[in-house]
Amino acid sequence: MPEFKTLSLDEIESISFDALVKAGTSPANARPLAVATAATEADGVASHGMAYIPIYCEHVQCGKVDGQAVPELAQPAPAVLVADARTGFAHPAIDMGFADLVPLAKQQGIAALTLRNSYNCGVLGYHTARLAEAGLVGLGFTNAPASIAPSGGAKPVVGTNPLSIAVPGADGDIALLIDQSASTIAKSEVMKHAREGKPIPQGWALDPEGRPTTDPAIGLKGSMAPSGGYKGVGSALLVEVMAAALAGATLGIDAAPFSGTVGGPPKTGQCFLAINPNTTAGGAFASLVDRLTGAVHAQDGARLPGDGRKSHRLRARTDGVPVNVATLDRIAAITG
Repeated sequence: MPEFKTLSLDEIESISFDALVKAGTSPANARPLAVATAATEADGVASHGMAYIPIYCEHVQCGKVDGQAVPELAQPAPAVLVADARTGFAHPAIDMGFADLVPLAKQQGIAALTLRNSYNCGVLGYHTARLAEAGLVGLGFTNAPASIAPSGGAKPVVGTNPLSIAVPGADGDIALLIDQSASTIAKSEVMKHAREGKPIPQGWALDPEGRPTTDPAIGLKGSMAPSGGYKGVGSALLVEVMAAALAGATLGIDAAPFSGTVGGPPKTGQCFLAINPNTTAGGAFASLVDRLTGAVHAQDGARLPGDGRKSHRLRARTDGVPVNVATLDRIAAITG
């Protein structure tokens, strides 16, 4: 059985930051990534938390990510921002873009931010949630290296391509957070099972011939199973247009893999839309959202997307987070 050690969120951020800097990431780039890692662990999404720190460090060291990159931001139209991550981490480029996106959306009613030459942005809902916390409806799209085959095919053409929407509540909290990939399960979960030598459930992945498999290693050589069949493929294609084509980023079919050390920078993209609900709906928005979410919570046992993460977050602030000791050992090997 895996051994776990409970850490505070500050400890998670500190350990992550130190490892990233030791691996060659600038402090300015390491900090937003470390903050996001702590927030991800707090939300209970361990597959995208500290388990990724050794991967991030390895990718800095092999050149898949430029840890010293300085992102650039342009404003080609009044409500449009375009960021170039310059093959660095997505998080500092998103931070730079959000600093202008939030006030712009509040002023204009709606604003867009696209990113190119980017990298894995981690949990997409972490970013859209920040827009909701600022009082905006946040929509996010991020493409990934191809891992989903089209309907009727067996060769991957699009990535797991998550999309997310975060909705502000009347109390300043997040009323609704949807964060889902186009695949039945995130690819990182299959990778986690492969590392641990555990089989995956039927329906998570397909072998290179398009047949279901419970062997994670075979699934990683084949394709991820799309959520809802052809509907999942449609969702992935939608995100590919939003996050890659609209951003001028690399298509998933041409992107280097996020995993491993070969292939160079993936140069994938993200797209964020921020909408000011006071502009579009006036005073009606908050009451309508409250009515919608209330109809769900009024049912015994019914939950909204994001409820689980919120409960994890509240516990983590006081109780800390259990982290796999094997992960901490891998990070300790980096920091020395």
